[in-house]
Amino acid sequence: MTTTLAFRPFTDLDRVVQSFWGVPADSGQHAPAADVHRAGDDLVARFDLPGVNPDEDVTVEVHGRSLVVRGERKDTRDEQDGGRRIREVRYGSFRRAVALPTAADPAKVTATYDAGVLTVTIAGIYTGTSPHQVEITKTA
Repeated sequence: MTTTLAFRPFTDLDRVVQSFWGVPADSGQHAPAADVHRAGDDLVARFDLPGVNPDEDVTVEVHGRSLVVRGERKDTRDEQDGGRRIREVRYGSFRRAVALPTAADPAKVTATYDAGVLTVTIAGIYTGTSPHQVEITKTA
């Protein structure tokens, strides 16, 4: 009789991170790592999604002031190999939402996938969002 051992060292940490990013801990989903930054007037978001087929397994949506990336990373390996197994790679459904400073024009959203990284660019999302200093007046 062969026993399969699943080693998951980050389970508790995943629950904390998922709850912070709005993914319920018991949903079976995880939130992929992201790097979101401003590049001039554009927002650029990069998501680590190695091993996914972006044509079939990933959707990018804009809902008002939210950018939502969701999909599934499928495990295509044979589970009947037997023996010990250490699983540190996340499989299954994922979802990541990014708050936007203003509602995005869907025509200005582009997405590319290269070497396991999904890059979503929202052109001009920061146009006109520079801070404006308000003068403070004293009342008598």
